[in-house]
Amino acid sequence: MDIKNSWANPLDWKKSALWLIFAVACFHAAYTSIHHPVAGCLIFGYAYGLIKLTNQPDVRHAFYYGLAAVFLCYAPQVIFFWYIFNSAAIVLWLVLAFWIALFTAIICGSRRRWGHAKAAWLIPVVWTGLEYFRSELYYLKFSWLNIGYALPAGSWLFGIYGCGFLVVATVTGQIFFGRAAWNYFRKKMTLLEVVVVLALVAIVLALLLPDLAETKSSYRPKRFCPVIVGVQMEGSPVDVIPQVLDRALAQNTNASIFVLSECTLEGSVPDSLKDWCRKRARFLVVGGRDFVTNHVYYNTAFVVGTNGEIVFKQAKSVPVQFFDDGLRATNQAVWDSPWGKIGFCICYDLSYTRVIDRLVARGAQLLIVPTMDNEDWGWHEHELHSRVAPVRAAEYGLPVFRLASSGVSQAVNDGGQVVAQTKISGYGDLLTAQLRMPPHGTIPRDRQFAPICSGLTGIITAVLLFLTWTDYRRSKKNPAAD
Repeated sequence: MDIKNSWANPLDWKKSALWLIFAVACFHAAYTSIHHPVAGCLIFGYAYGLIKLTNQPDVRHAFYYGLAAVFLCYAPQVIFFWYIFNSAAIVLWLVLAFWIALFTAIICGSRRRWGHAKAAWLIPVVWTGLEYFRSELYYLKFSWLNIGYALPAGSWLFGIYGCGFLVVATVTGQIFFGRAAWNYFRKKMTLLEVVVVLALVAIVLALLLPDLAETKSSYRPKRFCPVIVGVQMEGSPVDVIPQVLDRALAQNTNASIFVLSECTLEGSVPDSLKDWCRKRARFLVVGGRDFVTNHVYYNTAFVVGTNGEIVFKQAKSVPVQFFDDGLRATNQAVWDSPWGKIGFCICYDLSYTRVIDRLVARGAQLLIVPTMDNEDWGWHEHELHSRVAPVRAAEYGLPVFRLASSGVSQAVNDGGQVVAQTKISGYGDLLTAQLRMPPHGTIPRDRQFAPICSGLTGIITAVLLFLTWTDYRRSKKNPAAD
């Protein structure tokens, strides 16, 4: 296939500006999908605009256009960084934008070094590699705002990074191969070639069928978990909590587990709450601090049993950077409850697939997520955070009960549908649900290939840098060759 004409000459600044505006507009429109789900499909336009912006005369221009485009995408979406970090938020916005700017630079360098056709095959790999790295692997990891969260629903088969791969691969195919492929198939494809293509499709489907069968097995009869009640509170004194729990119990007399948010307690569970559990014969999940010394602690979810004793606790796996958020958890386990195995994520933990992967590997059948979303962070932060739970539930085929301090608390079934939620800043609101617990969750396929894409992206970047360095040395030794 000849795709030399698929891209014209490098873009001038006017066309570059138009594609930049197009990408930014599509991104913000796609992220309105929490209110208008179909709008999430506009994320394809965002990917289209970014890939078009890689058609620059040099890597430097590609990097700057990518940086500008994504800064304009990300900064308005995470404006709450300004409320939290003040002017330092500008640096954080630039750090987020850097990874997409690096994508446009790498693809521009690959295209100019190896040609359009070879660069096209690298685009979805490089995109997935960088998105996975910036979301999961380095110190400032931040998984929000990637392509998968904007789509109408998370993919149980391909996962959130797999969705990003497919979106970028689809857009790349249309840009580079669309017209040429249509002409080729229409004019030149023989019957034998058709058979070969169909056979390859059949092989791919056969590789995916085991996952399909395993996921469908989750629709066999499931065990109901107990009625869970969450109470949304922020900054309440400890001595009023038993009274609040009594009011919640009076409205839900059949509830077995009560949940309070992350950081409800300044320390471990006080005797007043242990007594409440013992007298009411109920379980309580509450966020607090498990101190190692007077100043060093683990941000912990405590489970208090019906006997008034702490029967399980789990520390936070991913403390929030730049916050006084405690030590990183040294291990992850699941609570072998009377109803099945329950895993615990604390707030930010739910944003990271590697945390949930470990819980699923340990047999988790339900996730309980005590969360702190401060009211003064703004409604948009609460809405962005509320995208995470439905995607995770759909990816893993696990129900999620997420109780926030003042944000959007959610009960999500194992198909990713929100079955109950509270309003933003609803102090004292109750979240009540009885979710079905499947026999087990499943880990989507992108958990296997996304890290590989990160490794390949590192290799591609290293090769480009090495070739650029050798060209520079050669030009210094032989200026006349230039």
